[in-house]
Amino acid sequence: MTSQKLITMITLSTLLIFTGCGSESNKLQVQPLPQMNIPDPSYIQIMDLSTALAALPLEELTDEESADILFMREEEKLARDAYDFFYNLWGQQIFNNISNSEQTHMEALLLLINRYDLIDPVADDIPGYFPNTDLQSLYDLLTASGSNSLIDALMAGAEIEEVDLIDLYIRYDATDNQDVRLVYDNLMKGSRNHLRSFVSNLEKQGVTYLPLHLTQEEYDEIINSPMENGRGS
Repeated sequence: MTSQKLITMITLSTLLIFTGCGSESNKLQVQPLPQMNIPDPSYIQIMDLSTALAALPLEELTDEESADILFMREEEKLARDAYDFFYNLWGQQIFNNISNSEQTHMEALLLLINRYDLIDPVADDIPGYFPNTDLQSLYDLLTASGSNSLIDALMAGAEIEEVDLIDLYIRYDATDNQDVRLVYDNLMKGSRNHLRSFVSNLEKQGVTYLPLHLTQEEYDEIINSPMENGRGS
C-alpha cells in the first residue's frame, strides 16, 4: 500500500470516527494521567547510533530509498509536532515525553540524510508545516480531531503510531542497506513503544482502542509484548 493511499484511508476513517464518536468521547469521565517526566525506552542514543552507522559500509541508494528516508524524516516530524500540539493543549506529560522521543527519531534520520548528502526537507523545522502536502493534510486532520478531548488526542496519537509503523515496515522491506535498516529498526521499536503507551493510557480512561490500520494480529502481538530499547545497537 502506498503512503498516499494510506493517508487517504486515514482521512476517511478518522472523519467517520470523530464525527460519529467524538461527542460520545467528550462525555467520558477523564481520569488524571501519571505526570512522569522521565525518558522512555524509545529514546534513541544518537551518539551510539552514529558510531554504529560509521562501522557499516556506505552503500548506494536508489532514488526510491532516498525518497523514503526523506519521507520518514517528515513523518517523524509530524508525530513530534502533533504531540507538542497536544501537550500544549492538554498539559499531559505523556505527549511531552513521546515528543522528546520523536525528536531523537528525527535526528536518527538526519544521520542518514547527512551520511548520503541528501537535502533535508524540514531543515527550517517550522512547527506544523510540511512540504509533503499529504502529510500536511494528515497533521491538520489529526490535530483537529485531537482537539476535541484528551481521549481523542490519545486516540490520534495511537493512530499516528500505527501509520508510522506501516510506513516503516514498507520501507524496511524495500531496502537491503544495512545502515538504513538499522535506523528503521530503531524507529520501529520506538513506534511500537509509543503505541503501547497510548493504548495503556486510553485503558486508564476506560477506553478500548481498536486498530485502524494494523491487522488485529499485528496489533495484538505489539500490545502483548514488552517495551523495547532503541539504543542504536
